[in-house]
Amino acid sequence: MPILVVASGNPHKVAEIGAMLELVELDVLPQPPGLDIEETGATYLANARLKAEAVARITGHWALADDSGIEVDALDGAPGVFSARYAPTDHERIHRLLKELGDSLYRGASFRSAMALADPSGTTRAEAEGICRGQILRAPQGHGPGYDSLFYVREAGCSYALMGPHLKAKLGSRGKAARALAPKLLRLLELSK
Repeated sequence: MPILVVASGNPHKVAEIGAMLELVELDVLPQPPGLDIEETGATYLANARLKAEAVARITGHWALADDSGIEVDALDGAPGVFSARYAPTDHERIHRLLKELGDSLYRGASFRSAMALADPSGTTRAEAEGICRGQILRAPQGHGPGYDSLFYVREAGCSYALMGPHLKAKLGSRGKAARALAPKLLRLLELSK
């Protein structure tokens, strides 16, 4: 069975991507412990490439990386690629975002994800992006990592934090990126004819 390493130190992201791939005959592994790839890219796709290529070279296996963030329309797309570095903790990130948005009635936002697949030599062979539109709530709804509790998805009728795995795979930005990447992944890893 082919090995695919998820190039992330984030256990939530590894679990979500692993769940999306559970029907594929792959041995999905997390990246080696203690590995931290600096995200120096200017875009989500550039950061996904950096992580996938580095982890593939280090492990000698196919590697799949994701970079994602939230873009708030009224904040000119902030925090964007700096979503994870917007503040030290999830609680502080949520508080900062709500403070900066204030009482604005314009609360439209997007979760955006990019995925890159690198071969064992560290060369990116496929990439894809996904977007989930929603709006920023005035207070958290549910509990989840990152900005999930603040991001309301109209099609789901709830916050991202309250969406189950099936809805996240269908409506979420990472799920959309994974679906776009899936045919290439299956072909490149010779899992389909």
